[in-house]
Order: sequence, then structure tokens, then C-alpha cells
Amino acid sequence: MIRVMLVDDEEDSLDLLEILLGQIGNIQVVGRYSNPIQAIKALGNSHVDAVFLDIHMPGMKGTEAARKIRSMIPQMPIIFTTAYAEYAIEAFEIQSTDYLLKPFTRDRLQNTIERIKSLSDPIIQARQRASITPTVYCLGGFHIGLPGDESKVLTWKTKKEKELCAFLIHYAGKSVNTASIIEALWPGYDLNKAKTYLYTCLSYLRKSLAEHRIPIYIRKADQGFVAVLDGPTVDAADFEQLLSSTLAEEKMVERSYDTMNQKYTGEYMEACDFSWATARQLEIKASYVRALRKWYAYFRSQGNRTLAVDSMQKLLLLAPDSEIDGRELIKLHQKMGNRNEAYRVCLQLEQAVRVQLGAELEEETMRLFQQTKEQAQ
Repeated sequence: MIRVMLVDDEEDSLDLLEILLGQIGNIQVVGRYSNPIQAIKALGNSHVDAVFLDIHMPGMKGTEAARKIRSMIPQMPIIFTTAYAEYAIEAFEIQSTDYLLKPFTRDRLQNTIERIKSLSDPIIQARQRASITPTVYCLGGFHIGLPGDESKVLTWKTKKEKELCAFLIHYAGKSVNTASIIEALWPGYDLNKAKTYLYTCLSYLRKSLAEHRIPIYIRKADQGFVAVLDGPTVDAADFEQLLSSTLAEEKMVERSYDTMNQKYTGEYMEACDFSWATARQLEIKASYVRALRKWYAYFRSQGNRTLAVDSMQKLLLLAPDSEIDGRELIKLHQKMGNRNEAYRVCLQLEQAVRVQLGAELEEETMRLFQQTKEQAQ
């Protein structure tokens, strides 16, 4: 299986290329981007065997993007897809794998795939021998899947070993000084004792990762330590990237809605009781809420009431006391003739605001509540 990334500012071009690749078979599209800057960022957290890259794009030309990709991953096969022949020399200088002039045919694309295979086969075979690259799961808790069997997870010798690993991964490859680690994990402890605990946990963690052949390396850096991920993906980072893309996109693609919801398996570091993770937990939740609101508006504009209801229900699971969103869902149920469902949302909203928050409902909510109650009787 060849894993490819597609980058083109025209959605129709992305659709056509994905269709043709699907017809050829044994190819997985692991990312579609209309923004080359976002694509380059995503490359660092994805396993990609080749990049298909348009040349004329706003913000950054494809040739500039290719040079940045080359600096990151020198051997990455790059295939330009463009309607302009005059960039062929520059593409040659960048050492592109192929240069496809639009509109191209499936047969022409097949030739390109054969070139990619000849370059990528050793890499793909090595990845297959290594089986599944482990994933670091930060949504819905914190655990690391074991290579070759994602149904099994790394077990921890102590809770602090787990928290230390989560803390270093939380900083995404950035060096964290020893004082900051101790302050986060052992606040109020005697400094000498805290350092002893830290070095003991570091020893446990390094041994656990090495024993299970997990390519995460804890290294000394500056005045502290850094977790270097050589392959594993972090689900929270992928989810944040998807949310960022959704909020930035002007044209919505419905399959992205399903992908977004499938990736969300719970709050960041949920139930781990890591105080240092709270800020990012709130940021991710807030971004997800904004993305769901955007999808709700899109589905309403398209007349797709079923998915509009679905998006708002998911939003209220995240923010059950949001009266403005609750009122939207109540009104939508009323328009659909779902009086009992509208009343049920009223009761849930009342429970969240009055019972859980100990606050009173807003006047607009109270009026809508009364109206809905009368209709349901």
C-alpha cells in the first residue's frame, strides 16, 4: 500500500486525482490539503510515501513548498500536478519524481505510480516488516499502543512514569527544563527528593520504551529533557490539525465531518488528573465546539437537517450548559415537527444549567421552554 498526500487549492482537482488513484488501486490518500503550509506541518506527523503537489496556489507556490519538503525529508518523492509547462525546468532542479500536466489520464498517472513504487518499495517493505507504527493516544486518556498490535498498550511501572511520559509528549518534541518538570509533577516536594524521583522515572520510562521497541527516545537537552518521536503519531496533534483545517476552510467537504468525529475519542488526557494538561484540554474542546458550530451552519444552509441535528447534539455533549446552542437545537426540532425531542432538549438544558451550575435559565430560554412544553402536551 502506497500512502500519498495531495495538495491543490482546487477541490475539484483533489477529487479527480483521488478518484483516479482509487481506480489504480493499492493507494491510500492519507491527507488532502488546499493549503500547502498546513500540508507541510502535517507531513511531520504522518507516514507518507509520496506528495502530489500543485504549483499555482495562494500563500505559497508548489515549488517553494517542494523545497521545504525536501529540506525536511530529502528522499520524499514529489510529483507536480499543474496546467503550466514552464515550471518543468525548476521541477527538474528540485529533483521531482514526475511532472504531470493537467488534464492527465489514468494511464499517465499509472506510469507515475510505477516510478513511486520503484523509489518507495524499500521504505514500504521496511514499514511492513516493522508492522504497525505505534500511536500515542492522548484523547480519552493517555496510553501508547504497542507496535504490531494496537489492541495492546504499554503498561507503566508507576503512575508518575506514565505522567512523565505524557508530560514530555505534551510538549511535542520541545525541551523542558528539569525545574519545570519537577514543578509540574512533584509540586511542593523537597528538591533533592524530587530529583531522585525524576531520574528514577526517567530510567523506568526509557527501559519500558526500549523493551517494547517503541521509537520514542527520551534525551537530555539543554537544562532538561525532550521526547523525540521517530515515527509514532499523536492522535491529539492530528485532531488539532484537522480542527484547524476545518475552521480555516471556506468550502466544506462532508466526509471531513465524519473523519473529525471519528478521531474524537474523548477529552485531552481525560480522567488522568494532570493539572498541567487542563489548558490544552480546554483549547481542544473549544476548537471542537467552534468546528461543530461551523458544520451546523453548513448543514442548515444545505437543508441537511439530519446532520444539523447530529452536529448540535455532539456540541451539547461537550457543552451541555450552552443555552444559545441548546435553543438552536430546540428550534430545529420544532421546525422538523419533533415536539417531544424539542422538549427533551429543554429538560436536558434545564438540568445542566439549574442543577449542575446552580444558575437560572436566560429569559429567552425560559420563553422557548414554556412554548415547547405547551406544544408537547
